[in-house]
Amino acid sequence: MTLFRNKYRIESTRLRNWDYAGAGWYFVTLCTRNRELFFGDVKEGEMILSPVGEIIAEEWLKTKEVRVNVELDEWIVMPNHVHGIIVITHPVETSRRDVSENVNHQESLSAKKETTHEETPQRGVSTKGRLKANSLGSIIGQFKSVCTKRIWAAGFRHFDWQPRFHDEIIRDQPHLDYDRQYIKNNPAKWELDKDNPAYLRM
Repeated sequence: MTLFRNKYRIESTRLRNWDYAGAGWYFVTLCTRNRELFFGDVKEGEMILSPVGEIIAEEWLKTKEVRVNVELDEWIVMPNHVHGIIVITHPVETSRRDVSENVNHQESLSAKKETTHEETPQRGVSTKGRLKANSLGSIIGQFKSVCTKRIWAAGFRHFDWQPRFHDEIIRDQPHLDYDRQYIKNNPAKWELDKDNPAYLRM
């Protein structure tokens, strides 16, 4: 955290000079604002999804359906955050028009059962247009936006994401194996998770 114009700002977690639209494996974590428990609860070491959590899971799986260069590896929806391994298999050159059509296609997949046509602001998602098309940041931003629209339409208008997200570049097999196991073990270790509000009060 650095001082800029007499205000402290959080540094970007992105690695300088790394092409986040190129091929790569990434471990990502997305959290709800203030770590609110929107997505469900852990019962006896098993994650039980709430209606909001089910939306998150559905949209996470759709991530690979709407992008020809994205695959999903291990992932889990926890009570207030999502862990997942995203694989960008190859870079895709996309025109501005194609980006718009791709976003609209993903949103239309999610809006089939919605009855509202109200345009929803995209809280927690950058609107400055600085993200490179088909980059990791663009993928996560679109995922968060689509989820927010569906969740608000379902009546949970106070839902919000924590701005930004955490990512790690997976560089080798041991790192991949560790991240996969970490994700699998997350529900079993929820009681001692730093994102668990109950643990923070202990």
